Amino acid sequence: MSPRPVPPEWEQLQERCEQCNACQLGRTRTKLVFGVGKKDSPVLFVGEGPGQQEDLQGEPFVGAAGKLLDEMLSIIDLGRDNCYIANVVKCRPPGNRDPRPEEQEACVGWLYEQIRLIQPKLIICLGRIAAGVLIRRDYRITREHGQWIQKNGIWYTAVYHPSALLRDLSRRPEAFLDLLNIRDKINEVCPELYQ
Repeated sequence: MSPRPVPPEWEQLQERCEQCNACQLGRTRTKLVFGVGKKDSPVLFVGEGPGQQEDLQGEPFVGAAGKLLDEMLSIIDLGRDNCYIANVVKCRPPGNRDPRPEEQEACVGWLYEQIRLIQPKLIICLGRIAAGVLIRRDYRITREHGQWIQKNGIWYTAVYHPSALLRDLSRRPEAFLDLLNIRDKINEVCPELYQ
């Protein structure tokens, strides 16, 4: 299966996003963290926002949580070369705090545009904030992680954020089962990813 060509809109979208100052985070960032990976992948991972290392390097998930995410992806035969990784907000909240609702609201349009261009079949939310934005506002990650829901032809699920797994090792067995569940869903919905 040949890859879809990357639409010229993609570069224009990123350029426009780099000019964004719709919320205070745009004024304090070092680098915009737009996303990384295969721009026509059927699988999209979405976190909440950049941390310190991401802000410095301009790439999502490059710190300790990023290393763990890479390990998680390798368990299910994925990597940054065959999936896409983005965040709800593209600029670092000070002190790595959670992005505030008004910051999420100001920034999520960029993510929706990325989703429109990527056309993923599966979206995996990394943590409760991404799940609250993309799946349902009152999403409970501790009770609902690993469950699939279909919206507008896209399958969504949420797993624990890698940084949560670094803080709480007891959640790792659940996270491992969620990863196997994701692998099964990929085989069901987009098996071409593994060919």
